[in-house]
Amino acid sequence: MRRHRNVKIVATLGPASSSKEMIKALFEAGADVFRLNMSHGNHDDHRARYDTIRAIEEETGRPIAILADLQGPKLRVGAFAEGAHDLEEGMRFRFDLDEAPGDQNRVQLPHPEIFQALEPGSELLVNDGKIRLRVDECGSDFANCTVTVGGTISDRKGVNVPDVVLPLAALSEKDRADLEFACQLGVDWLALSFVQRAEDVEEAKKLAKGRAAVLSKIEKPAAVRAFDEILEASDGIMVARGDLGVELPVHSVPPIQKRLVRKCRAAAKPVIVATQMLESMIESPMPTRAEVSDVANAIYEGTDAVMLSAESAAGSYPVEAVTTMDNVARSVEADQNYRNIIDASRHAELHSVADAIVTAAREIAETTDVAAICAFSQSGKTIRLIARERPRVPIIALSPLEGVVRRMVLTWGTHCVITPQLSRFKEAVVNATRAARDFGFADETRQVVVVAGVPFNVPGTTNIVRIAPCDERLIYASDPE
Repeated sequence: MRRHRNVKIVATLGPASSSKEMIKALFEAGADVFRLNMSHGNHDDHRARYDTIRAIEEETGRPIAILADLQGPKLRVGAFAEGAHDLEEGMRFRFDLDEAPGDQNRVQLPHPEIFQALEPGSELLVNDGKIRLRVDECGSDFANCTVTVGGTISDRKGVNVPDVVLPLAALSEKDRADLEFACQLGVDWLALSFVQRAEDVEEAKKLAKGRAAVLSKIEKPAAVRAFDEILEASDGIMVARGDLGVELPVHSVPPIQKRLVRKCRAAAKPVIVATQMLESMIESPMPTRAEVSDVANAIYEGTDAVMLSAESAAGSYPVEAVTTMDNVARSVEADQNYRNIIDASRHAELHSVADAIVTAAREIAETTDVAAICAFSQSGKTIRLIARERPRVPIIALSPLEGVVRRMVLTWGTHCVITPQLSRFKEAVVNATRAARDFGFADETRQVVVVAGVPFNVPGTTNIVRIAPCDERLIYASDPE
């Protein structure tokens, strides 16, 4: 099985998509990566879904990536004596640490870290930004505010603090337990919520100990400001537009998205665009035209992946949502404007032999009649460098390391294949051409570009590019060694 598109689709699993039949249907419809949302369900639920995905992987013979999304610290108000109160513009309202039930004048905010960071003039957002309050005066255990945008406040509503860096760790105790569980389970990627600084990422990577790659969710203004450092520390990025659109003016999110996607591509690190991409398909079998344009826009920008959240986890039409994304991706990638945009946004990054090799491979593929670029990698870096080039031909990513192959599934344009352990370049050529034929990329009359490194099985040695025929008789005739 091969995909006839380059962008990848991430589908979140949940109550609507827990059975083997449904997960397999999502995979067959086009899902490449499955997301386990650690904010919902328990470890037994996630273990069952993980085991189902791996069983489907075994049946289909195609590597599948699994992403565990950590919840992160949740900031919420306390409870109200009467359940809810209406706050009107201009009203005074107080947040404090008092555990007494709230009323129309105050409520508990059980997060002393917030009070430590607040200053007069700071803004507090409640219930996804539907209610906005300006801090007039504050101390170590209170904040007296003025309501600037009114609404109904009720029990346990979420709180956002957009304009300060909070002295909160990105990993709560629950996250630490979930991280260890996910790593022991064998997930390929960890998504880290509430990232504010590079140190948050470094802490998660220290705990992961290389068992899973760490992807940072950009959902805080502080993360946007520190993005270059966070990108350098991360293995990948998710542009999580939900909280980002709450904490920043909503009109600022599209240019931020474009900027972050381009920076990820320049750094050769995969990026996912997420949140509300096909939101109406939670309840409708058809998306809105605006949603289709949103998905298409992310693909035109060159994102590695687009993601479904509630659409596939809890919606009524999960398979239709994946099919819609697949159809949009195919349509966009068939458009000549897409290729023009992708080519125009390519920036030469020639700092190493590997950079030069992958650039040469892409140029050879685009100026000769080759069917694919076949690349071997011990760490996945060579594959990411090739994907950064966004070549016009498919990328066949090969490695003997199962974990590396699965992580590469998230990368743009890759068809991932597990190979035997190889020791000679000719073995690599033979395995590459067989993969090209077996998966329908070429027949025996075509050629492929092969990229590898000698000595074999040593990360960071990419130093060979070769054009090879897909007819093994010609391989042996031209290279008797």
